[in-house]
Amino acid sequence: MKKVATVVLVCCFGSLRGQDTLSLSLLFTGDIMQHDTQIASALDASLGHYDYKHCFQYIKPILSAPDLTIGNLEFTLGGPPYKGYPQFSAPDEILESLKDAGFDVLVTANNHSVDRGRKGVERTIDLLDSAQLLHTGTFKDTLDWLNEYPLVMEVKGFRLALLNYTYGTNGLPVYAPNMVNRIDTTRIRHDIQKAKTKNPDVIIVFMHWGLEYQSMPSASQKNVADFCFRHGAKIVIGSHPHVLQPMEWRKEQDQFVAYSLGNFVSAQYERYRNGGAMVHINLEKMTIPMASPVVRIKDVSYSLEWVFRSPVGKRTYHILPVEEFENDSLLVRGKIARQNLLQFRDDSRALYKKENKNVSEWHERPSVDIREH
Repeated sequence: MKKVATVVLVCCFGSLRGQDTLSLSLLFTGDIMQHDTQIASALDASLGHYDYKHCFQYIKPILSAPDLTIGNLEFTLGGPPYKGYPQFSAPDEILESLKDAGFDVLVTANNHSVDRGRKGVERTIDLLDSAQLLHTGTFKDTLDWLNEYPLVMEVKGFRLALLNYTYGTNGLPVYAPNMVNRIDTTRIRHDIQKAKTKNPDVIIVFMHWGLEYQSMPSASQKNVADFCFRHGAKIVIGSHPHVLQPMEWRKEQDQFVAYSLGNFVSAQYERYRNGGAMVHINLEKMTIPMASPVVRIKDVSYSLEWVFRSPVGKRTYHILPVEEFENDSLLVRGKIARQNLLQFRDDSRALYKKENKNVSEWHERPSVDIREH
């Protein structure tokens, strides 16, 4: 894989009296979705296959830069017929593009996990394994859950444990022996305790929760986040509302929560829904001889991304880093498209300026080629 290794210990960049310091960069994105028009846009009818690389070409430098990039896979790979809302099944080719763009880990527990029944759950798992993309949240059976959960990753001298839960599955049954992790505080407490036995440096919980299209977290979201923190989680990432919700870096407690990162990519083009945020988290680990390592969140920032739909011809989708394209007129042509981009930018920055705690916008951007391909 791009960055994830089974066991990789990197030489430290500094030492003082035997103290070594390691760094790890993480990136989290919102909901990765596949509606009907997105599927149609990826079809190359002349060759009879799907190609999504154009969708990710402008965001790839940002996704591929961190040591670990994690997103929410909100569709199944249940095979044809391919379909968007309400019961999603996307073409297999999208996994190749997600991996090529820089994703390392995908969480799969969400309200669309069982849209294609048992076949969809198991086929999605098999294809993620074949693509060598790490994943967690859904399982073929109890044995898989016992052996594979929580997901433990060793990256650049850090040991991370990742847990993933959903509020539900849209009323669709989970057919035995499949398992989909549901939000339940008794189960979460047990799972965090199990994670602790793996001796992780950091426990991350990815939640699919909250109320759709609400820009502020519900009392339930806040309560569940606090519950996770009390029992040992350091990072909580939320998805499902399809719009942005605030972020909090609780510096004194060394904890971070993003209640919702919105839509990373979708065909939802209404105000507030046509983009999302990415969270950049840098971890620092100090190792001292004869003492336990000290791991802390060194810094946190966000960056905005917006989904551009070509206005003429065959519709295409491009995920654009907002800061790179807010003044661009080469790709984002047309008055309405520019108005939508700027409105999303202004809405998002206004929300985050008012409601975020200790989280500002990220400006350390790799260069992005803005020429249309």
